[in-house]
Amino acid sequence: MDSLEQLYLTIDSRKNEPMPGSYTNYLFEQGLDKICKKVGEECAETIIAAKNGDPAPLIGEVSDVIYHLLVLLCQQGVPWSAVRDELALRSQKIGNKKERREVDRNT
Repeated sequence: MDSLEQLYLTIDSRKNEPMPGSYTNYLFEQGLDKICKKVGEECAETIIAAKNGDPAPLIGEVSDVIYHLLVLLCQQGVPWSAVRDELALRSQKIGNKKERREVDRNT
């Protein structure tokens, strides 16, 4: 299990078994508008961090974006595995074409 899947499972656990004082629970309680707002805010902060040229803040902001995107996926009932699988399919594309490379799925 990769770290993003583990984080998604933790977020899903908070959704299904609320923990008082949890920021994740706060987001779920506030609903879709709040979650989407946080995704947007964190994306803007990521852009600013990237333009400033210091990798440490950029790493922090990208981590915030990913976390909030995982909360959004969970809130919408979309499993992390669906995104992971889509990324795997996209990695098989050649250039900008819609063709996919043949991949030996047994390795």
